[in-house]
Amino acid sequence: MNEPKNILITRTDRIGDVILSLPMASAIKKKYPGCRISFLVRSYTAQLLSGNAFVDETIVLIEANGKPDLQRNISLLKNKFDVVIAAYPTFKLTLIFFLAGINKRIGTGYRWYSFLFNGKVYDHRKKGGHHELEFNVRLLSQLGINNDVNETNAEFGLFVPPKQKEKIKNDMAGLGIDSAKKIIIIHPGSGGSAVDLPVSTLKNVMQILSKENVEILITGSTGEMEICSSLIVDEKTKNLAGRYDLSGLTALIERCDLMIANSTGPIHIAAALGKYVIGFYPKFTAASPERWGPYTEKKKIFTPELDCSNCSRKQCEELNCMSSIKAENIAGAALSILKLNVK
Repeated sequence: MNEPKNILITRTDRIGDVILSLPMASAIKKKYPGCRISFLVRSYTAQLLSGNAFVDETIVLIEANGKPDLQRNISLLKNKFDVVIAAYPTFKLTLIFFLAGINKRIGTGYRWYSFLFNGKVYDHRKKGGHHELEFNVRLLSQLGINNDVNETNAEFGLFVPPKQKEKIKNDMAGLGIDSAKKIIIIHPGSGGSAVDLPVSTLKNVMQILSKENVEILITGSTGEMEICSSLIVDEKTKNLAGRYDLSGLTALIERCDLMIANSTGPIHIAAALGKYVIGFYPKFTAASPERWGPYTEKKKIFTPELDCSNCSRKQCEELNCMSSIKAENIAGAALSILKLNVK
């Protein structure tokens, strides 16, 4: 095909999904350095794209009652792009791309509406086989890009504005956080896409870590303030839930040495920023670390310490599999990463 000039990448779901789509932009720029790359996202993830090294423009999906507005989005995109790559396809979005007259429309060949794509990629994502980030990059084969992406070379291009860095620095000083110590972020909430580590186990982890010479920060959304408050074990642990927007949280994560979290967006932010991460994942394929784990070598992943077969979400929840993960093992991994000694 002719060299593309204006490419639109679409990812209109959640934080982690957007993060795992970003290496598509870096791969495209390497192949076609003169092209312009735009990202179509929902409003609450748009801050992730600000200042990105590989993204030229962020476009916010126009929604009405939580659903894409057909006519307004067609007008928004019409005659602006020669290629669209649907990393997260839906029928309505795919129809919008078709009616907006985008010449090359790349997406899965396995949906009933895939006839609207004229660049089809045949990957069954639900069956696993690849990490989500790798599935995204595989879409680029329709542009003649066969990028051998892996955990050592994936480029995300996340940018933290200097003003946000300064704000975090001042906030930490105001909260009495000693920036000379190792900083651990505990993020207990999740979007419900997986099965989480029991809160009681995470609290036991915090009780062990709080005895060390570290700073422990608890993060979460406004809606997660209750679960975050329940984890406070002493005056050394600081609950920052609801304090920051997505840009501020990203800046805070950049300042930490280690993030401990379930399968949730912020763990992918941490991985993309090159931070060490500890994550908790069930074994069933749809939510496994092989498919959704942080895409980095700087990680320690815990899965249930049970031998099971035909693993499913229902079975995992009924057997309470995640409770088999031991707090002392998690804390030991954290201290090993930070090169501290267990007392």
